[in-house]
Amino acid sequence: MVRRLTVAFFFLVAWAGAADIAAAEDDPTLFTVQGGVYNVFKDDDVAGAFAFEVRGGERFLIFKPFGGMMGTSDGAFHGYGGILTDIYFGRRIVLTFGFAPGVYADGNGKELGYWLEFRSSGELAYRFDDRSRIGVMINHVSNAGLGDRNPGTEIVMLSYSTPLSKIFSD
Repeated sequence: MVRRLTVAFFFLVAWAGAADIAAAEDDPTLFTVQGGVYNVFKDDDVAGAFAFEVRGGERFLIFKPFGGMMGTSDGAFHGYGGILTDIYFGRRIVLTFGFAPGVYADGNGKELGYWLEFRSSGELAYRFDDRSRIGVMINHVSNAGLGDRNPGTEIVMLSYSTPLSKIFSD
């Protein structure tokens, strides 16, 4: 399963070079707000989740930097920073993949087995004329076997991104 996802990811990233380049060039730095369900595919420790991110507009090759923090209604916290890539299907539809290591504290929520957890994400979003986006994101958080336990978890969230310049403009 992981091998198939890896191959699919690299295929899509390679294909991104042939996607709508003009759409990619005018993306600004984005501020993203997310809300959804933590540990969504399991029966234990299900909680509400919320997150805030800043997604850089400048690219290095096909990657952009981003960072954020996620919290849950059970008091879990994950602060992370990493890279993402956007794949454009025309000017409106954007598929975003991200990867970020980060510090995790379980609060009263699910114990993920280690203080260092890795976040892999995929988001499908609609992009408006003002470059804001609305989408659905799926995250997987795991310690990649660094801890004694590695139960991992999945989070499904609705996301809204707006240009950072809109927040701080007059």
